[in-house]
Amino acid sequence: MQDLLTIIAKGLVENPDAVNVEADAPDEEGTVVYHIHVAEDDMGRIIGKQGRIAKAIRTIARSAAVRTEQKVMVEID
Repeated sequence: MQDLLTIIAKGLVENPDAVNVEADAPDEEGTVVYHIHVAEDDMGRIIGKQGRIAKAIRTIARSAAVRTEQKVMVEID
């Protein structure tokens, strides 16, 4: 999952070297939180107009997690 989010984020930004994806340990409900860190200049590119790109990234992550019976949440920092 972490690799998937990294590939998606690197494809969207101008500075792919600044992309970093971190995963927290699962909480009591079993939800894993992934944090996407990008350069300050690329925040608009990763969020998109009215958050549409961010929603799409979250949808892809949830769809991939269903296959492995996981619960995930994606935050953009």
